[in-house]
Amino acid sequence: MFLFPYMGKRARTYAAAGLILLGILSESAFAQSPQPLLSLERAIANTLAQNPQLHQFSLKHEALLGRRESYDLSPSLNAGVEIENLAGSGNFSSTQSAEITLALSSVIELGGKRSARVSVANSQIQSLEYQRQAFTLDVLGELTAVFIRTIALQEQILLAREARDLANTTLAIVKRRAAQGATPDSEVQRAAATFAQANLRLKAFEHGHERLAIKLAAYWGDTSPSWSAIEGDLYRFVAIPNYEDLYQRAQSSPTINMFASEKRLKRAELALAETQSIGDINWQLGVRRFEESGDTAFTAGVSIPLFAGRRNSGAIQSARAAQNEVEFAQQSALLKLHVQLFEAHSQWQQHVNAVKAYRKTILPDLRSAMNATQQAYEAGRYSYQDWISAQNELLDAKRALIENAAAAALNQAVIEQLIAEPVNNTDAIDH
Repeated sequence: MFLFPYMGKRARTYAAAGLILLGILSESAFAQSPQPLLSLERAIANTLAQNPQLHQFSLKHEALLGRRESYDLSPSLNAGVEIENLAGSGNFSSTQSAEITLALSSVIELGGKRSARVSVANSQIQSLEYQRQAFTLDVLGELTAVFIRTIALQEQILLAREARDLANTTLAIVKRRAAQGATPDSEVQRAAATFAQANLRLKAFEHGHERLAIKLAAYWGDTSPSWSAIEGDLYRFVAIPNYEDLYQRAQSSPTINMFASEKRLKRAELALAETQSIGDINWQLGVRRFEESGDTAFTAGVSIPLFAGRRNSGAIQSARAAQNEVEFAQQSALLKLHVQLFEAHSQWQQHVNAVKAYRKTILPDLRSAMNATQQAYEAGRYSYQDWISAQNELLDAKRALIENAAAAALNQAVIEQLIAEPVNNTDAIDH
């Protein structure tokens, strides 16, 4: 199942960072019910459509289009009037000796300055597009992490209710045994305290879930959640390829492409700086009228700046240094990407293996041990502490299962954010 079939290619690229755990998304993600469930698919669609941070790039894009339009203009044509020999002394005290010149002037740009300016503007637009993609991936990565933590918290709430019900059952059994004189009243008090603590933990998780729901809704501008629960299976993962394949895919992600685009921009800026070493030709054509004789004459003028190349050498040196700086920044980013991706891939494997071990071996063994210990306690063969220890071991293992499943999902989300696409669109593995 590929999500967002109705989206364009660019939107699907943005959404890819959020498409973790493709198997957790229900086929009825958009089904309506009196208490709708929120799927990751819907959360991503809402964020792409309504997140205010993502719309700032549209304004920046419009600004760059306007700048490119200005860069593509030819030098302006100027009209001027010059009056000489006016209001002086002696023979020049009147306007009869005045000389009036009407002239047009402009600049002939040399060295391809206009095309270089347009090239810079185009590179800026392309660079902004990669910035938009990378920023969108970051936002969707954060959204996905909150979504996973919310699912994990829902699992913790279910476990907390189970722990509360177990504590309540334990309290009832201990009371019955105390009434029979088989156990001291102190054990009743301990069981009652355990039940009260279980209630407190449940309330704490429920409040935490409310806070995460508010944080989740804020990604698309809502102030309160409009869903009853998060839809997803925390224990189902897609099969992740080997690290070498992932690293190869990550090198074409928007984050890395952003550096390539930045290098093109710096090359364009260097080319523009080099055009400034060639001086432009300033020209002027006009008509001069001599008031004293009534005669007219054409005028013409041309000027070229001297030593333009020498005066521009500093700008070229600065632009070349900026280009080299981007090259080193890209190398640094690739090293950082290598470390992040390897850590996420390694931790994903570690936590998925842990989930498999807990579900197939550890939990069944601890569940059997707890049931046997309860029977032995009720028969008077084991102590209250033995039974409580068995309960806590099982509950701790279930908490560890949730934590490992959430960690695996979070690391998968990091992997997909780094490679900017789902790690696997078809195969899924259940543990």
